[in-house]
Amino acid sequence: MSNRKSNSATARLKQDYLRLKKDPVPYITAEPLPSNILEWHYVVTGPESTPYDGGFYHGKLIFPKEFPFKPPSIYMITPNGRFKTNTRLCLSISDFHPDTWNPAWSVSTILTGLLSFMNEKSPTMGSIDTTDYEKRSLAFKSLEFNLRNRQFCELFPDIVTEIQAELEKRVALNKSVENQNQNQQAQESSNLQSILTNIIVLIGFAAFAFTVKFVMKTSYADSE
Repeated sequence: MSNRKSNSATARLKQDYLRLKKDPVPYITAEPLPSNILEWHYVVTGPESTPYDGGFYHGKLIFPKEFPFKPPSIYMITPNGRFKTNTRLCLSISDFHPDTWNPAWSVSTILTGLLSFMNEKSPTMGSIDTTDYEKRSLAFKSLEFNLRNRQFCELFPDIVTEIQAELEKRVALNKSVENQNQNQQAQESSNLQSILTNIIVLIGFAAFAFTVKFVMKTSYADSE
């Protein structure tokens, strides 16, 4: 009976995978582990006009052998400011709510629901409360964080390439800004030196004029 359930889950997940490849969920990429189709990993690309813009959020779905008759566990791995990491999330599409689960829901449905809830602020078990500034900061840091995860790099090589290109742009931009600052400092230093030189010259002229005036005045007094 257990093997029959496992085979049923495998068949359904393979079917969902083909559908997902044919009709991808916006902002989300998902791949099952090659060694275990019951464990899927996903990456949410932060949608524009949200605090997650520019971030990449890695997580996983753990499906039971009874899928699609029982819902999966949902986890977020990348720090994101919305959900706790490596913690089962309490969502209507997760194993926290088997009573509301619908066997007709697919992996695409689960991922769409996850993204929708991520963009909301409703509290639930496994969610956290952070400011938009904190979320943007985590979005910025998410790129380097994900590259340190072996499974992420193995399952999502195209996203890894995209992240590496973005990090190279950041390095180039930082160097450009650093060079501009150095040039500005050098220019300011040169301007300051020029001003000091002019002041010294003016003081020299003033001192010379005073000396000449003093000598002439002294000579005039002696002649009298």
